Amino acid sequence: MSKAKLRASFLAILALTMFPLLLNATQILRNDLLKIEAVQLIDDIGMELQAKTGINAYVIATNEHFPERFNLIEYSKHYEANVSKPYVLFIFAPYATITNKAEIRGRVGIIPSSDDVRKLYDYDDVRDAGIDVVAIKDSNTDEDKFNIGVLQAYSVLADNIATSKDVALTKTIPDDTGTMITILRVVVYTGTLILLWIFVLRPFILRRRNGKQ
Repeated sequence: MSKAKLRASFLAILALTMFPLLLNATQILRNDLLKIEAVQLIDDIGMELQAKTGINAYVIATNEHFPERFNLIEYSKHYEANVSKPYVLFIFAPYATITNKAEIRGRVGIIPSSDDVRKLYDYDDVRDAGIDVVAIKDSNTDEDKFNIGVLQAYSVLADNIATSKDVALTKTIPDDTGTMITILRVVVYTGTLILLWIFVLRPFILRRRNGKQ
């Protein structure tokens, strides 16, 4: 098999293996931006949060170019059939227009199902956890910043809610950009190495061991 065909086969297998994670992600209502690894981490945090507090935390990560003053609350109603109360919905829209005059983009929406849920978290802490990452000028790509920003904000949201309920979560991640980057990279590289071993290296070694080229 040629290297090109081998690489294509590996990518196809990788996609087929990881795609079910997206289909089964209970916390992600829309995903235009997040890597599979970030989706899985968010799902793990969200399931633990729901199990320990009874609160559902959902994510919409959209690449839609919302106009200035776009109503995120009205927008969130499109997803009402896919959520369970009580909940809080985190919307991350990096391409949404804030002001046409300044050409500034990027909005975050945090929408609770009730006033009681709203009291369980600090809006500014959650918003800033996401926005601060995206605003930093460093060597990370926009894609990496979006993934880190959403994951970090979601983790802060979950911790806020858990603290309000006097419980501790084990799946959340420290509010630190460097830690977040390291965790994502380890998850990505580990998953890739496992798939590489299963579908490429192991069959190759077995063929050589059995005398087949």
